[in-house]
Amino acid sequence: MTATISLPPPLEDRPPSSSPSSSPSSSASSALRLSLAPAGSAPALLDGAWWPRSRDLGAELPALTAVLDPLWGRITRVTVNPVHWPVVPRKVPVAGHVVKVGWFRAEQDPHELMLLSYHVGRWNLLVVPPQTPPASAAWLMAAASDPLGTSTASRLMAEAARLRTVAETDLAVEEVRASEGGHEARDPAAAAPRRTRGR
Repeated sequence: MTATISLPPPLEDRPPSSSPSSSPSSSASSALRLSLAPAGSAPALLDGAWWPRSRDLGAELPALTAVLDPLWGRITRVTVNPVHWPVVPRKVPVAGHVVKVGWFRAEQDPHELMLLSYHVGRWNLLVVPPQTPPASAAWLMAAASDPLGTSTASRLMAEAARLRTVAETDLAVEEVRASEGGHEARDPAAAAPRRTRGR
């Protein structure tokens, strides 16, 4: 479909342009964070990624379905693994209809959201945790939208965690080197040998 969809808030939700609170961050904070595989690409394990702002399905699903309904047909059912969702409502009212919500523990990847459309089919989205750092979230969204991707949602999450650890380790090493003037730390015992007086 597209790389990333960011929607501005509806006009009635935007502050007046003359208001001091009107800023680019106010509209960016309410944009939908969604990345989808290109239309017509070969089927993959994941069809994209969604980065919700909270773990409240009742609050987050309406914006998601508002974008997906015109693209994929009316979303009628959603399933999740309840591991990462504190409350799984049975139904969520969205624009003009109701989406039924179900859950599976062992059968569904804990980092995945499955969407069903009555007329068209089913899609699987990686759910990027709301608190994910932006760099990791961008990597996850790109990887989940790759039409040639063969990883599950959980494997992508594990890889993102590994990459984050490597980046943090590299940064810590660079900070240590910078604090030492760019030289490697020296072992005090390896200092220049002391001269001894002859007998």
